[in-house]
Amino acid sequence: VQLQASGGGLVQAGESLRLSCAASGRIFSSGAVGWFRQAPGREREFVAAIRWGARTTVYANSVKGRFTITRDSGESTVPLQMNSLKPDDTALYFCAAWGGGYSVGASPKYWGQGTLVTVSS
Repeated sequence: VQLQASGGGLVQAGESLRLSCAASGRIFSSGAVGWFRQAPGREREFVAAIRWGARTTVYANSVKGRFTITRDSGESTVPLQMNSLKPDDTALYFCAAWGGGYSVGASPKYWGQGTLVTVSS
């Protein structure tokens, strides 16, 4: 599985940004694709994931209600819509995939490159 993340940029607090993850290769219906982020000086943290077959979603508490992860119909693209952005959302955002057998808290098997999101106050 290969993952290509895009869409990062510089925005002001309160604004929105849309990231996109293009996935190629085989992802089983029991798998998932999601996003992680890593801020300077902090550990990488989970942001959101969508189960590939069922299209149900999981979010970190810090982004719940502000971020929305989806899977484009007919395509292997996973957008992350980020609204009401805060300076604390500033981080390098990574696309990741669990090839099969996803469960909450499980580590992804595949990683894409990061895309930088900067939110100014």
